[in-house]
Amino acid sequence: MFYYAHKVILSALIIVAISEIAKRSSGFAALMAALPLTSLLAFVWLHIEGSEPSRIAELSSQIFWLVLPSLVLFLLLPILLRLGWNFWLSLGISIASTMGSYFALLPLLRRVGVQL
Repeated sequence: MFYYAHKVILSALIIVAISEIAKRSSGFAALMAALPLTSLLAFVWLHIEGSEPSRIAELSSQIFWLVLPSLVLFLLLPILLRLGWNFWLSLGISIASTMGSYFALLPLLRRVGVQL
């Protein structure tokens, strides 16, 4: 249990740090958020827990393909906000569009032989 608490605390601290940095410098916070910190933490935790390198490599490869549809959110949200749309509506539409992109990409990836 102690080990899991460390994982949760470290992960939460990173998220809090990024949100606090954003209050002072959105550019630096964006850089920090753009780093694949969640993925890096997952790789480190898997390695520490003794996972095979092939398992970590498989996760890394799958993350690559699933990052692509997530870019829809980062493109659509600022457009809607700059058009003056309500934050929650803009976020909801961006999330729904991202989910649609995932659903569209998954069958395509399976057809070209990428296993997720």
